[in-house]
Amino acid sequence: MATIYDIARLANVSAMTVSRVINNTGRVSEKTRVKVKQVMEEMHYIPNSVARCLVTQESKVLSLLITDITNPFFTTIARGAEDAALKHGYRLMFGNSDENLLKERQYVEMILSMRVDGVLFAPSNDMSFDHLQWLERQNVPFVLLDREVPGIVCDTVLGDSRAGAKQLVREMIRQGHTRIGLVNGLEHVSTARERRAGYEDALREAGLPIDEKHIVTASYIKDKQDLILNEWFERAPEERPTAIFAANNMLALTVFREARERGLRVPEDMSIACFDDLGTVENMNSFYSVASQPAYDFGQIGIQLLLDRIRNRNQAPKLVKLPCEIKHGGSVIPYEPTPVAASSM
Repeated sequence: MATIYDIARLANVSAMTVSRVINNTGRVSEKTRVKVKQVMEEMHYIPNSVARCLVTQESKVLSLLITDITNPFFTTIARGAEDAALKHGYRLMFGNSDENLLKERQYVEMILSMRVDGVLFAPSNDMSFDHLQWLERQNVPFVLLDREVPGIVCDTVLGDSRAGAKQLVREMIRQGHTRIGLVNGLEHVSTARERRAGYEDALREAGLPIDEKHIVTASYIKDKQDLILNEWFERAPEERPTAIFAANNMLALTVFREARERGLRVPEDMSIACFDDLGTVENMNSFYSVASQPAYDFGQIGIQLLLDRIRNRNQAPKLVKLPCEIKHGGSVIPYEPTPVAASSM
């Protein structure tokens, strides 16, 4: 493996000159700079990023920590963040917490040991507070994505979860549904709280009751969902929800599968709408009615806020709230009461 001294010998310059070319520091003539870079290319030399970091006090590496790499919403965020980072000369290091606080802590430890310049952070839940404080104490800039954490004041990119949920449930009500179920994320996740609030806003606006027996909570992560839907599905048709609002796309897929397993047709027997597009998941994206968030923009804007924060640590924190787009698919149809059979005399 070529070293900085090999490059210096072949380019007939000092090791200090090679170091200045690599780190873009000091005064080096353009002719010498071109010559050194040519030798580096011929030798397939890769600079030691740790050593470079010690000289320049920056690694040119950013970190993106998300909660579910299998969710199309987060994979699209990752694409937007990566494109923006590369455009600005940064590499992006990915991590996936699976909404597991221990795993999230391990990634934070790795982030600190790698001396990254900043972090885009989708927190697992409110208890991510300690991990974010750890980054603050180590003076590592970060931007929160998709979720807030009480007590943490920082740059944040959010979707309008409350408004999007309200719009979806309003549409169900407009279609004649009055028994609308909610399958929600866990209450210690900020988006779950906001989406429940939007669900309740729409019911109150329509003069409909908020019935706890129509509300189920579960993890947003598909592999961790433990839905208690038997009681719903085993009710008489006139008692169970005729429509369900699922607070994210993975929950919607689980509800769909469980309904089908019990012989219920979607949407004929039960309409379903959800937050976030399904991407290519089971080729069902066009079927679902969704509150679609501009996931790619989350990543792009998050990187821009992070770079602004790296350059100016003292500026006031910024909150960017991105609107949802309601997309109407075939998963929600008008409610038609089951005809009551006439009794024979």
